[in-house]
Amino acid sequence: MSRVQTITVAEGDGDQRLDRWFKRRFPHVPQGRVEKMCRKGEIRVDGGRVKASTRVEVGQEVRIPPLPDPGERPATPRPSVTDKDAQMIRDCVIYRDDHIIALNKPPGLPTQGGSKQTRHVDGLAEALTFGYDDKPRLVHRLDKDTSGVLLLARTRQVAKDLTDAFRHRNTRKIYWAVVAGVPLPRKGTVKWGLVKAPGHGGQGEGEKMLCIHPSEVAKVEGAKRAETDYVVIENLAQRAAWVGLTPITGRTHQLRAHMAEMGHPIVGDGKYGGSGQENLGDGWGAMLGGEISKKLHLHARSIEIEHPVTKKPIFIEAALPEHMARTWEQLGFRVDDAPDDPFEEEEWAP
Repeated sequence: MSRVQTITVAEGDGDQRLDRWFKRRFPHVPQGRVEKMCRKGEIRVDGGRVKASTRVEVGQEVRIPPLPDPGERPATPRPSVTDKDAQMIRDCVIYRDDHIIALNKPPGLPTQGGSKQTRHVDGLAEALTFGYDDKPRLVHRLDKDTSGVLLLARTRQVAKDLTDAFRHRNTRKIYWAVVAGVPLPRKGTVKWGLVKAPGHGGQGEGEKMLCIHPSEVAKVEGAKRAETDYVVIENLAQRAAWVGLTPITGRTHQLRAHMAEMGHPIVGDGKYGGSGQENLGDGWGAMLGGEISKKLHLHARSIEIEHPVTKKPIFIEAALPEHMARTWEQLGFRVDDAPDDPFEEEEWAP
């Protein structure tokens, strides 16, 4: 292991990225290590913090922290993600830059682990380093059976910024769902409060929420205000409807509980749909019957958020999972017919 040293950028070595200059002098140090040393402020140029992409100029002084000697390799940790799972989670990436990774999470894959969950996005994120030393961090979550856009932060600071954005609702999330029957009015807001159902302990998938009238929320211990905007995008007679959903608040199982309380449970939602029986449009049962999949038909279609670093708006959209795409085809719904944000299309009608 070397000691701290200061190297002056020589003639002919200027006007290039710091990481490339560094690689020419210390080829045995991996790119991810260089980026981490920059993030931690261990590599400095003229005493100031820099990024790996910072351009160095002739005469500048570069502080080099202690480095492993050539040939010295850190112990290789035993891989915790199989090659098959690593490829699967990488195939889910729909957006990536130096700060953010977005996945199209498949249905059935938990976001985080639990007592019975050993295979989840948080663990599989080990395969999403893409040259960074640390795995990306979760900043929000989706239910196990909900598919769609899931954001991860590649650095601690970006994780903090994104978490703050979600907490303060500085995001725009659109979900797509198929529900039994057709909600009336076709556009509106559900404001039922939510409280954990007795006998449903734990977190996440083990929980079940009960709806509470808005006027009763303050009187019920543990109850929280909840609000969801909905809009009918298209419908098949009175049998089923394709709806857009936007959570104004972010409560556990909010969208599922709210739609069921309206009498239009999300197709495939046995927990909130009343039963596994076929729904004839009367608000009872969460299945459409026939060849329609019995899996949950809830998908995080898109997210719009201000980039935490560039401050520019970014819009990320996720394709439907296979079982929902098949249902769209069976019911005659066309993905291309829907606007990016049906809530903003005041004159739009199906």
